[in-house]
Amino acid sequence: MMAMDFLIFQLQAPLASWGDTAVGEYRPSIDYPGQSALVGLLGAALGLRREEEAAHAALAASYGFAVGIQSGGHLLRDYHTAQVPGQTALKKRPHATRRDELAVPKSDLHTILSTRDYRQDAASLVAVQAFDGAPRTLAELAEALQKPHFVLYLGRKSCPPAAPLHPLVLAADSALSAMEAYRAQIEAERRKHLDRKGRPPLEELAPIRKLAWSEGVAAGANIHLSTRRKDRLIRRRSWQFGDRIEHIALLAEES
Repeated sequence: MMAMDFLIFQLQAPLASWGDTAVGEYRPSIDYPGQSALVGLLGAALGLRREEEAAHAALAASYGFAVGIQSGGHLLRDYHTAQVPGQTALKKRPHATRRDELAVPKSDLHTILSTRDYRQDAASLVAVQAFDGAPRTLAELAEALQKPHFVLYLGRKSCPPAAPLHPLVLAADSALSAMEAYRAQIEAERRKHLDRKGRPPLEELAPIRKLAWSEGVAAGANIHLSTRRKDRLIRRRSWQFGDRIEHIALLAEES
């Protein structure tokens, strides 16, 4: 297989929330980001707003993603309450922000209840592969992740990254090979900065235990499971998503 370029970056946080299909008051989270979450992350880095539907659609159609799960983290379930105004109270009132929504008489506010899942100490590597006609080069995406236009977070605004995303564009024959090259490069950098006792700074990047990727991505792993996920972006502003096929490889079993 011929070598191609991949954009690799890391996602680590004390808390992350990667939404899954939600019914009623329960808001679940899987243990790694899906396609819509990654498109949203790139869009935020590039400075796209939610109403820019065409630009988000171009990102979703022009890039393929593979996620190397290092740790799925631990489940944290939050019983959540929030105040919201009714539609009648908001009629003919500007409500572009949360502050606008709450600027109504207290008698017009209602309490809604929900259960929201988070993942504690989850970590993963992401590989981005550009398809023909992609609107931005991988180098441009890397620069945007390095200096994002909007603040980046891992699923919810309460989940900021715990470490720099450290994006790199690497040539490899597959997404998995690019991730392993990324880990090796980070480890080489750690070894250049030993302390007086010969210990490198920070922690070694954990091995990849599971790989998940979408159709069209050169993953470099055998498929152990194919599943259907409803995270294919249709309309960003109205939160509409369609189905896609996702492939999964359990790397711990292969080793």
